[in-house]
Amino acid sequence: MFDRRVVITGIGVLSPIGIGKEAFWQALIEGKNGIRPVTAFDTSDYPCHYGGQVWDFDPNHYLSPQAAARMGEASQFAVTSAKMALDDAGIEGRLDPERTGVALGSTNCEVRVIEKLGEIWNREGYEQTDPEFIAKYPPQLIPANVAIELEVEGPVVIMPNACAAGNWAIGCAFDLIRTGDVDVMFAGGSDPISRSAYVGFSRTFAMAQEFCQPFDKNRKGMMVSEGAAVLVLENLDNARRRGARIYAEITGYGLSCDAYHITGPHPEGKGAVRAMETALASSGLSIDDVNYISAHGTGTKANDKVETLAIKSVFGQRAKQIPVSSIKSMIGHTMGAASALEAAASALALSEGIIPPTINYSEPDPDCDLDYVPNVAREHRVEAVLSNSFAFGGNCSVLALRKWR
Repeated sequence: MFDRRVVITGIGVLSPIGIGKEAFWQALIEGKNGIRPVTAFDTSDYPCHYGGQVWDFDPNHYLSPQAAARMGEASQFAVTSAKMALDDAGIEGRLDPERTGVALGSTNCEVRVIEKLGEIWNREGYEQTDPEFIAKYPPQLIPANVAIELEVEGPVVIMPNACAAGNWAIGCAFDLIRTGDVDVMFAGGSDPISRSAYVGFSRTFAMAQEFCQPFDKNRKGMMVSEGAAVLVLENLDNARRRGARIYAEITGYGLSCDAYHITGPHPEGKGAVRAMETALASSGLSIDDVNYISAHGTGTKANDKVETLAIKSVFGQRAKQIPVSSIKSMIGHTMGAASALEAAASALALSEGIIPPTINYSEPDPDCDLDYVPNVAREHRVEAVLSNSFAFGGNCSVLALRKWR
């Protein structure tokens, strides 16, 4: 039953440039910068004070007070995005609970709950800690909370594969539908901004001071951020029967590991090359079919150089003809949510025929010599997309999507 086709019929988004699919997409094509001074915690002791947050998010606007109170931020983001995707897909009331599941990725999961617990413990003592904290922080509770709120009873999966986690989760959901185990999956990623990530990236000198400049010669690093995106993935026959709007078709994906370094990419991009080649092969796509690449594009010296090298290795002379852009220039690095947000942007690019730009781009780098769609969105015939995601530990995940006709 591996011939079942999988399509995207709903998109829910929380991001630093907008809440909801429409606001997110409009901000992307306008080249809006969502990076501002961080308010989630005190940054006065750190060299950087900027980052991305889901500004003005109030969980009580989307969840019942009881539900919001029992969840950490990662679950609040995931459930809210899933509800948005459900509404966007117009599938509420038509789900078979036993044939619907959830697959989500996250880097830090409910780390904010653990950080708050530690603060209370140190300040007020053991007796003042929340006795129900253990029901709030385990990673598996993020997709479980989505399942509880949406009343779905199929497979529930959490992928903690660092910053490649969202694509891993979408790939898992794709397989579960393709093989006939389920008909519908809520798939994506969720990660709140945390002091742990902020300090960690500051200490590795990987962060820029105020803004992110992927592929620019003067790039200084990435920006720590937060967000979530959940897609409704559906069996094509199921979507057709109910007359669903289809944003794009998922055709395959590729996974690999550099097996090189705990934080740095392989200098020749071997893992990235293998993941892209596997995504193409599993999709039946040739290098001539792809006409947009959604880049991992963190804005660090090593990542952007190696990703450029890997793209040229896979696509050869055609690499310079393919638009490549990084939405991290606008939203920062949302960790485990990054590739899910980029998958959402890729599906919308296919649907709308517009490629989001790489903003903050001013000076070309000889090591990064592709078409990075600098600063201004571009109307373009988008037929097939590769969405790249590369993470610590050498984890690589690449999603392949095709325009639906």
